[in-house]
Amino acid sequence: MKRILCLGDSNTFGYDPTSFLGEPYPHPWTELLHNSGYQVANCGQNGLDIATCLEALESVESLLTRAKPLDWFLVMLGTNDILNGASAEKIAWRMEQLLQHIAPKLDGTKLLLIAPPLIQLGAWVQEERLLTESQKLSECYCSLAEKLGIAFADASAWNIPLAFDGVHFTQEGHVAFAEKLKGLL
Repeated sequence: MKRILCLGDSNTFGYDPTSFLGEPYPHPWTELLHNSGYQVANCGQNGLDIATCLEALESVESLLTRAKPLDWFLVMLGTNDILNGASAEKIAWRMEQLLQHIAPKLDGTKLLLIAPPLIQLGAWVQEERLLTESQKLSECYCSLAEKLGIAFADASAWNIPLAFDGVHFTQEGHVAFAEKLKGLL
């Protein structure tokens, strides 16, 4: 059984935008992977961005230490950075700082950088600039993965169904995302 640690934002947490108190869907993609025979630790947090992770590197390291031994460490962040006004280039730079700090502590664990699915116009996304930065982020992450010699998955090309807000996966989106990942792990 492959052991996986997932670090991400609300789409990793499984946030259901129709919930009253920010609860997750009954079956987010991390649970769907778990139900498919993977042992998954979900460290997704609503609102998490890379800048926050950089400030809390010790907690990320602690997550890794507690979860070992691991086969995979999956990182999918950047959407909240876009929503907070950062450019794709700035986000990729932040991600590079995070991954360079974490990489020496992986002890043989494979690292998978995931470019988040493209955001869409919706209740949370009403500026074309945000769509442009979302599209550029996958290119920046692909270049970063090549530079660091790590695995890369481009979820921006997976056509993941998003909710009315233009940011969060629908339940069907979680199913589609899990299926795509299973083919990579």
